Amino acid sequence: MNINLEEKFAEQYHKKADAVYFTPGRVNLIGEHIDYNGGLVMPCAITLGTWVAIAPNNDHKFRFKSLNFEIQTLVESNIVNDKDGSLWANYPIGVINEFIKDGKEINGVDFLFYGNIPIGSGLSSSASIEIATAYALNSYFDLGYDQLELVKIAKRVENDFIGLNSGIMDQFAVAFGEKNKAIVLDCETLKYKMVDVDLGKYVLAIINTNKPRELADSKYNERVAECQTALKLLNQEITLHYLCELTAEKFALHSHLITDETILNRATHVVKENDRVHLAAKALNGGNLEEFGRLMYASHESLRTLYEVSGKELDTVVDFCTDYDHVIGARMTGAGFGGCAIALLEKGFEEDFAKQLTNDYVDKIGYPATIYISEIGNGPHLTTDTYR
Repeated sequence: MNINLEEKFAEQYHKKADAVYFTPGRVNLIGEHIDYNGGLVMPCAITLGTWVAIAPNNDHKFRFKSLNFEIQTLVESNIVNDKDGSLWANYPIGVINEFIKDGKEINGVDFLFYGNIPIGSGLSSSASIEIATAYALNSYFDLGYDQLELVKIAKRVENDFIGLNSGIMDQFAVAFGEKNKAIVLDCETLKYKMVDVDLGKYVLAIINTNKPRELADSKYNERVAECQTALKLLNQEITLHYLCELTAEKFALHSHLITDETILNRATHVVKENDRVHLAAKALNGGNLEEFGRLMYASHESLRTLYEVSGKELDTVVDFCTDYDHVIGARMTGAGFGGCAIALLEKGFEEDFAKQLTNDYVDKIGYPATIYISEIGNGPHLTTDTYR
């Protein structure tokens, strides 16, 4: 689908857009289900994302239109703190609400959004919309926020306005993304470092299982509780605030305190997955993509067998990738129980990979997966590239 957002804006609003901005989605390359255990995550921005065209108006109104949704929204500027009935518009409304609460004067703006991130797939379409709105308004009206302040504003929108108890990784990853770099982020302290990711002859394949993630929230809370149980048991002998304070060696010295096999499995994944993030950063810094791919496979196996947050659909994708000669690493990404997997795929085999994976997936699952090819891209920016 090719979209010229400036043309579409003119059709919708009968005037020219003053500016068009792009904000990416994200994947987490490695480091899954350890953010709430004091560990490190390694997300990166992708080249799928959200475009937003804007122009101020003299009507003191905010108009939100999207090429992805039929429902359009008009909000009076003095009642912007109210939620809208259409879910997608609440993300930009929430951002404006935060700006107004912060004393910023924005009298009226017309918006047109377009995104090519599959909704509900775990690629952070909501964070992309939030940061797209925040970045566009901050840049256009010169509101003076720095990038981290925009991230924190977007997280407040997610937590307080939308009502989802999510962490900060998604907003941080889409805001701080850099081309061909991953972010090693401590979600607790927000300390981070950038790691070069030279994919060389490989591309990032994103495979959407197209399975709704109905279990993700309830199982997420269950895993958090199980990790807290493990932490409490370990604190009988040592003092810890988070499981990820343990190295694998130190964990082995005290793991006898956890007698329940399920709780032990959860803690084992957390500790070893955190180690894998450190090893993955070392591999990427050394340009060793094969080792990074091995760590991706190990991460998925741990998520499958120890943390039990994968599922038949995700496992089918990763098992196919394991046997496909031109993939060197694959894993689920995100909370699990559906959503997406990622793979490092050799360039030139995109069509063959998609065809063979689709046939295998349909045979075993009954409906097709959707394959996207991406590179590691930049964070939010002003753009003239409105064609997608």
